[in-house]
Amino acid sequence: MTPDDLMFKPGLMTGERILITGGGTGLGKEMAEACLILGATVYICGRRGGVLDETAAKLMAAHGGKVVGMACDIRVPEAIHDMLDLIWADGGALTGLINNAAGNFISRTEDLSPRAFDAIANIVFRGSFFVTLDCGKRWIAEGKKASVISILTTWVWSGGPFTVPSAMSKAGLNVMTQSLAAEWGPKGIRLNAIAPGPFPTEGAWARLSPGQSTDSSSSVNSIPMGRVGRMPELGNLAVYLLHPMSEYVTGQTIGIDGGAWNAGGGNFAALSGWTDQQWTDARAMIQGANEKDRSKRTV
Repeated sequence: MTPDDLMFKPGLMTGERILITGGGTGLGKEMAEACLILGATVYICGRRGGVLDETAAKLMAAHGGKVVGMACDIRVPEAIHDMLDLIWADGGALTGLINNAAGNFISRTEDLSPRAFDAIANIVFRGSFFVTLDCGKRWIAEGKKASVISILTTWVWSGGPFTVPSAMSKAGLNVMTQSLAAEWGPKGIRLNAIAPGPFPTEGAWARLSPGQSTDSSSSVNSIPMGRVGRMPELGNLAVYLLHPMSEYVTGQTIGIDGGAWNAGGGNFAALSGWTDQQWTDARAMIQGANEKDRSKRTV
C-alpha cells in the first residue's frame, strides 16, 4: 500500500493512537499500514510475537512512523490489562481500537467439538469484548473520546452455514456495537463495525477456501462487482470510521463486499453439496494451516 492508494490527505491521522488486535497479518496488517501512512501511532497485538515484530519493522521501513508489536493473548483479561497499561504508559490514551483478531474455519456443525467452538468464540466474542471493555473503562475514567471498530462479516445478517461459531460470535459483536454505541455515546465513545466480503489473505483462505487460490473463479462468481476486495478499500473505510470527523456515525455495521450479500447471502451455503471425502480433505488442509500458525506463537 502507498499514500496514493488512500483517499485522504497526508497527515490526517497525526496524533491518533490506534490498537489493532490480530494486527500482524491479514486485514489487520493492511489497516495498520493505512493508519501508519496517514500519521497515526499504531500498536498491533497477537499471539505470535515474532510475526508482530517482523510486521512492525517492515511497515516502519516502508513508511517511517511508529508501529509497536505487543504479544498478547486476548482470551486472557489479565493479559489485556497488562498490555493496555504498557500502551497507556507509552504516550497516553489510545484514540481508537480495531477488534480484528479472529479465528475461523469451515466445518459441518455436527463435526464440531466443544474445544473447536471455544477456539473461535473465546477470541472473536469474548476476547474482543474484553479488549473493548478494558479500553472503555480507561476512556470513561479519563473523559476521553474514542472510536472502536469491530471487523465482522455479512453473516451477522444472513447467517453463516458451515461457519456457525464465527457467525454466532460476530453476531454478538454486532449487538455489542449497537448496545455500547447507545450506552457510551454520551461519553464521546463511538462504536461501529465493518463487514468485509472476500479480501484474500493467506490465513483466511487456508481455512475458508482450502485448496483454492485467491484468484480462483469460484471466489468471484457470486460477487456482483466481479472481483474480490482490494486492501486499500478496507483501509480507507477503517480510517474514515476512526477519525474524529466521522463522530456522528455510531452504532453502524457497514458492509464492504461488492454486493455479494445482496446477491446471495455471501456465506458458505453452497458447501451443502460437499461429500464426506471433501470434508475430510478440507479438515486435513485446515489442520496443517493451524499447526503452522501454532509453531510461531509466543503467548
